[in-house]
Amino acid sequence: MTEGTLVAWKKKKGDQVSAGQVLAEIETDKATMEWESPEDGTLTEIYVEEGGKVNVGDKIAFIGGEGEEAPKPKEKEEKEKKLEAKEEETEKEKPKEEEEKKKAAPPKAEKKEPEAEERPPAAEKPEEARVKASPVARRIAAEFGVDLANVKGTGPEGRVTETDVRAAAKSTPKAFGAKPSVPAAVSAGESARIQLSGMRKIIAQRLVESLGPVPHFYLTIEVNAGTLMEARQELKSAGESAKASKITVNDFVLKAAVQAAVKVPRVNASFDGDAIVQYADVDLGIAVAIEDGLLTPVIRAAQNKSLREISELAKDLAHRARNKRMKPEEFQGGTFTVSNLGGMGIDSFSAVINPPQGFILAVGKITKVPVIDDRDQIVVGHRMSLTMSCDHRVIDGALGAEYLKELRHLLENPALLLV
Repeated sequence: MTEGTLVAWKKKKGDQVSAGQVLAEIETDKATMEWESPEDGTLTEIYVEEGGKVNVGDKIAFIGGEGEEAPKPKEKEEKEKKLEAKEEETEKEKPKEEEEKKKAAPPKAEKKEPEAEERPPAAEKPEEARVKASPVARRIAAEFGVDLANVKGTGPEGRVTETDVRAAAKSTPKAFGAKPSVPAAVSAGESARIQLSGMRKIIAQRLVESLGPVPHFYLTIEVNAGTLMEARQELKSAGESAKASKITVNDFVLKAAVQAAVKVPRVNASFDGDAIVQYADVDLGIAVAIEDGLLTPVIRAAQNKSLREISELAKDLAHRARNKRMKPEEFQGGTFTVSNLGGMGIDSFSAVINPPQGFILAVGKITKVPVIDDRDQIVVGHRMSLTMSCDHRVIDGALGAEYLKELRHLLENPALLLV
């Protein structure tokens, strides 16, 4: 993480705060987290508005002791000093300029004096420079053609916020010379130009890091899911505990993927320069689709957890991932990932490896198909496609095939997953 967005302040300027109290919500590329006060005191200054971007390490607020005032940021002090010095210099130079103009101008130019007076010199407007506004507000103002000097700020010390600018642009668009609804950056034939969110930027970066330098190859198997469906039906018929959530087919797949990695430990590894790192624990990543992209929350040491435990953890992590209520450590790391698009009607697909993981397992939907049974008769069968994307630097074809063989055995004999 290099920057975040300050989503909301939970305390306002002048409030008393205690160490551990939630002061604000910070949105990272993948989650929204609560930021707690590091000490007791009074929130005497807020430097970053809601919705503002802030770099890691930048000051966002000041918590002072009794009677302690917040120091002015150095940048603000320097800016004010430069502005004052510039104004003084301009005032001193004005009389000199006027005298020089009078001396240098021809006699006829005297008649044009009123015209010269009507046109003020192209000097900067001090009142505009002094308008307090967040960087986001200034950018939006430039986009909509809003004059910040005419906008009443609702932020701390009258600072103009993004909300103020948008409200001003909507209320009197003509007065502010608002631009057309289609942004100028949109080319002919385009309907919109959507800026990348922090998450989409990271996804784009990770995909380039993966498909570029990581040599992918793919292995696909078809699993007889008939016994898996029967096991799921038995659990349903037995009346699963009202308190516990139901165990889904995906839960069986997750548990089988973990146990297969325990049986074939060499796939639970990653490439690290001049070595292959083999992990003791199976940290299972679960691909979860959210509005902005994809998150992969991780079940730590999944080899030590039962089918029921994996099921409950997977549902809890997925729920919090969709609501952006995860801690960074909950979606970082992972030794391999399972991505299931079967519930969205996808028969089969190939997923992209999340570096530095050694592989990712792509799971398709269970489909009814005609199959030939042991007595050479055509019957209705249930089949599920699984595709393993492998990093060839870590996993060779034979090793990947060994893992998939073990995975098929476990899924076709689901009773083994209950042990």
